[in-house]
Amino acid sequence: MVAAPWPGVDAAWSRFVQVPSTAGVDPAGTVHKWHVLDNAGELAAAGLAPVGTLLCVHGNPTWSYLWRSLLAGAAAASGGPWRVVAVDQLDMGFSARTGTFRRLADRVTDLSDLSAALGLKGPVVTVGHDWGGLISLGWALAHPGLLAGVVLTNTAVHPAGFSLPPSLRLALHPAVHRWGTTTSAAFLRVTHALAQPALAPAVRDAFMAPYRTARRRAGVGNFVADIPATEEHPSWPALAAVSEGIRALAVPALLMWGPKDPVFSDRYLRDLVERLPHADVHRFEGASHLLPEDRDIATPAFDWLAAHVLASDGGLTAGRAAAPSGAAAGPAGYTPMLAELDARTGDDSVAVVDMAPAGGASSGADRSLSWAGLAARVDDLAAGLASIGVSAGDRVSLLVPPGIELTTLIYACLRLGAVIVVADAGLGTAGLSRAVKGAGPGYLVGIDRALAGARLYNWPGVKISAGAPAGRTGLATHRAGLATHRALGVAATVPELLEKGRRLRHTGTAAVFAAAAPDADAAVLFTSGSTGPAKGVVYTHRQLAAMRDTLRATYNLKAGSALVAGFAPFALLGPALGATSVTPDMDVTAPRTLTAAALADAAAAVGATTVFASPAALDNVLATAAMLTGGQRQALAAVELVLSAGAPIPEPLLARVQDLLPQAGVHTPYGMTEALPVTDIDLPGIRAAGTGNGVCVGTAVAGATVAIAPLGADGVPGNTPETTPGATGEILVSAPHVKDRYDRLWITQAQSASIPGWHRTGDVGHLDAAGRLWVEGRLGHVLATAEGVRTPVAAEHAAATVGAVARAAVVGVGPAGAQVAVAVVETAPPAAKAGPAPAEVSAAVRAAVAERTGLELAAVVTIPRLPTDIRHNSKVDRTALAAWAARLLSGARAGKP
Repeated sequence: MVAAPWPGVDAAWSRFVQVPSTAGVDPAGTVHKWHVLDNAGELAAAGLAPVGTLLCVHGNPTWSYLWRSLLAGAAAASGGPWRVVAVDQLDMGFSARTGTFRRLADRVTDLSDLSAALGLKGPVVTVGHDWGGLISLGWALAHPGLLAGVVLTNTAVHPAGFSLPPSLRLALHPAVHRWGTTTSAAFLRVTHALAQPALAPAVRDAFMAPYRTARRRAGVGNFVADIPATEEHPSWPALAAVSEGIRALAVPALLMWGPKDPVFSDRYLRDLVERLPHADVHRFEGASHLLPEDRDIATPAFDWLAAHVLASDGGLTAGRAAAPSGAAAGPAGYTPMLAELDARTGDDSVAVVDMAPAGGASSGADRSLSWAGLAARVDDLAAGLASIGVSAGDRVSLLVPPGIELTTLIYACLRLGAVIVVADAGLGTAGLSRAVKGAGPGYLVGIDRALAGARLYNWPGVKISAGAPAGRTGLATHRAGLATHRALGVAATVPELLEKGRRLRHTGTAAVFAAAAPDADAAVLFTSGSTGPAKGVVYTHRQLAAMRDTLRATYNLKAGSALVAGFAPFALLGPALGATSVTPDMDVTAPRTLTAAALADAAAAVGATTVFASPAALDNVLATAAMLTGGQRQALAAVELVLSAGAPIPEPLLARVQDLLPQAGVHTPYGMTEALPVTDIDLPGIRAAGTGNGVCVGTAVAGATVAIAPLGADGVPGNTPETTPGATGEILVSAPHVKDRYDRLWITQAQSASIPGWHRTGDVGHLDAAGRLWVEGRLGHVLATAEGVRTPVAAEHAAATVGAVARAAVVGVGPAGAQVAVAVVETAPPAAKAGPAPAEVSAAVRAAVAERTGLELAAVVTIPRLPTDIRHNSKVDRTALAAWAARLLSGARAGKP
């Protein structure tokens, strides 16, 4: 044991090992003294036999201390116990200073020497960080008989063409290298400063402990100097051997990543995913380079080991939801999303209409394509995209507003078997940037504003402009447009690709596209971000088709019907349904821009029978209905079905919608990006259900099954699906159209699929005696009071019955188990600033909530506007609101929620 103790380290783990060296850099007979943290003695003392060994390799300039959380959790790990051997590489940590310059190949050999001296037996799982990841992979390739899996955190392997991160290029510069890495402790301090959040002083001191003097930092400098920046570098052959060799690794792999890492950014993760396509990935949003310090990696790592390494089948199918016993079957068979389009290549009737963008110069005009025209355009664009290298499995980010261009792009990608990546501009710049970088597309198609964002924020992918170079008239403006595209790094434009594809098809030289496999990835669709950072949701071709079939079966959406797509998620489904579709004159990412006139004009353009619109959009339609002309009212009177999804809608608002569209059945399906729709209810059904604890969202749609995982006394849901009437718990869904998985969020996916065959929605609710589902809120919004667990929605509805209240949110303030309920309300007219509600409003809200739910409010406060998500403009961010209310009520500066 080294004399000094370190926070989080059991003294019994620390030991030294004498290891004979076979590295070519050492003379024959050399023996090195290694320091390791090893829990073998702890396990033996407890009478525990390990199920395997984790061989953990740090990078530069850390040491084995980085892996203390794995050592601490190994004995009681799920599926364990595991032996953990965390090494200090030679010239690093508390291992020997050898006085020799050790290159990559030497370090791989060194690790093999150590494992031999320790007598490691399989199964062994390597765990690596930073350049320790590369070294651990070298060991993995050299010991296939022992290897059972690999775990990597923020590391890199590179072939020819690799370029160093700027920080490492600086560290290699002759003017900086020795002073920055060896003479001073600057390299260590800079590395430690990357932690998010900052390291505690005692932890920072522990990381610095082995490197107090320049002599002890020689290995840090040598490590940096051995980075193979060019093919001429002596360590390049070893680097290339590892980076290419791992393509053949067939063992389970887990990649855990901190996306804020300025050293090993997401581009290095994408490179690893390309080399290890079977790897499970989890990106920890907000985490940086020192991921094991920033986040708990031990719990998910051990869960993954139990599911994937210890599972009898290697765990390669773990986390995918199979249909539960007794679940309703979905619509039979599989029909590709392109089937309707392919069947109507000779049909000259209208397929899609694009109303002019809101506020545009040509507002009021429209563009349209026939089914034959759309089919030809899709095939032309598919051929054009293929000509620049887009192929099956490639991810293509589509940053284009809903309309003809987006429709063409979506179906061209489906034709190719490429995977569409769709994220709303409504996520905001930061949210959109996280989404695009997280998905890692190989191609990015966007309007100029999106391409400018891609340039500014370094979004990945070959850049394709959705339009021709900008310019109103004349050669000068055209040249200016070309210059803009060059500045934005545009490699091609959609008009160019359409023309090229048309020529290729005309000459018979276009590529022939095989039908996509039903279970191949088809789309990555991002959630709204209303419950945290937006998550990518992966759908296969079969699951997208099942979504289409569910909508068709539930709402009788036959081929030949006509729909207004005023809700972005439905903009892609019209052609697949065989329905004529129109995008109204609005900004689909800002629902409140839909006016009654725009809705009526869109309906009139196609003789619409169906309208899709979000609750916020319908709210503005009602607010502007007084300006409708007689003809516009007639167009709305012909609508037979209104669907509004995304958030609960009060019955009075639906009644007003019914008055505006008197012949329509008004439905409010419940669902989410991960499964849409799940249940359905219409206005008469809402009235029949009456009031209750939550919002009644009806019964399961065609092919879906709904169940409840009841909440315990601590507010945590169980793991057994139930359909007992009145039992409140987490809502579970099983259906053919449930998502395949969360994208590069292995932990989130494992949690959501922890009950085999079911998707855990994170919503809370109950079933009534008639089998109807009532939604009571989100798991994260449950109030853990001294009197027990309470859900917020019924109390919010009660508060909203007070005449002065426009909207309300009820949140818990204080520690779990002793939280008090606080109502935060928007008033009509809005309050000028946040603060305690007027006495009469407070009294009325308290009385209404107590009468309906029995919940006693600790406070009622007003706010000018509740914080909501951008996509729906109606989902309240109660987590942010609870923190804000706590600050306000404590007398602190509350700021904005």
